[in-house]
Amino acid sequence: MKRSVLNNTIFIIVISLFGQQAAAQMITGVWRGKINRQKVELKIIQKGDSLRGTSYYYQSPNNYRRYSIKGFFDEPNNLAIWWDDELLEEKSGRAGIGSPGKEALRSQADFNCPGEGIMKLEGEANLKEDENRPKGEVHLDKTNQPSFYDEWDFVIENFTAGANDPYIIDSVGLIARHPVPVKTEKPVVFKPPVVKEKANPPPVVAVQPKAPPVSIAAPLTIEQKFAQRQKIPVLEIPIVGDSIELNFYDNAEIDGDSITLFLNNRLIFQHIYLTDKPFTVKLPVSELLQSNELVMVAENLGSIPPNTSFMVAYIGEKRYEARLESNEGSSAMIRFVKESEW
Repeated sequence: MKRSVLNNTIFIIVISLFGQQAAAQMITGVWRGKINRQKVELKIIQKGDSLRGTSYYYQSPNNYRRYSIKGFFDEPNNLAIWWDDELLEEKSGRAGIGSPGKEALRSQADFNCPGEGIMKLEGEANLKEDENRPKGEVHLDKTNQPSFYDEWDFVIENFTAGANDPYIIDSVGLIARHPVPVKTEKPVVFKPPVVKEKANPPPVVAVQPKAPPVSIAAPLTIEQKFAQRQKIPVLEIPIVGDSIELNFYDNAEIDGDSITLFLNNRLIFQHIYLTDKPFTVKLPVSELLQSNELVMVAENLGSIPPNTSFMVAYIGEKRYEARLESNEGSSAMIRFVKESEW
């Protein structure tokens, strides 16, 4: 009996260590180095045997191009293949510094771990539109700290704690795909055709000038959305005890909804991706005012508008529920009021 218990214990320890090693050696994460002699930061997220994420070709924090990436991972051969799928963002530095990432690339690299804590992607890159044209080598090392911050950081940081859920990965992918209009390097100049003057030209007709083109306003920041949208009170909850625990879920079908929370006009949490698993917020009662307003601002409307959240609050031994709805014109508001001590 003792030998059986000992064997079971050893088996559990071996399986646990194997799982930790596998998690430490996963391809999901932040990679930095060079592709085709260009500085690159790559964020890879594995979903089954497919890969997605984003690539930054950069000279400096103010001079880069960002692409969404797609690809797949051949796990038996430890081979990763990905390509720059869509240009999402372009930021130009001072003239003469260079223009990183002008050409979309397709990369193929071996995923190897030469030593403890060291992981590398080594291979070659080609033009995305012409795989027969080699464009240099791939040399990337895995790192724990990104230089560029975006929507994928949440998934990478929490990948082994539930963010590897396909619903979450797809939801973040929907949010990340918002390409920014890119300026052409050389403006196209229209040259009117030469018209020969006739002997008897037609009378001149006055033409009303056309209205100037309407400029497209820059997207609102989350602070501007909070300030401009109407706050709709949903529920008032009395608070007692030492802390409040709030849990946020997607209220209906998981469709990529994300929210930001403001407490008493101050942003406290941003980029909360709503799923069937709770996002938990704990607030110490000692730091709250007598009356407090918690406002849920929709960052997007998901694929099924409006943005809806189901909130469960635990205060003392009581449970409160609220269905919060936000859109481009209004935000849901919960008021927390301390009970009078008299």
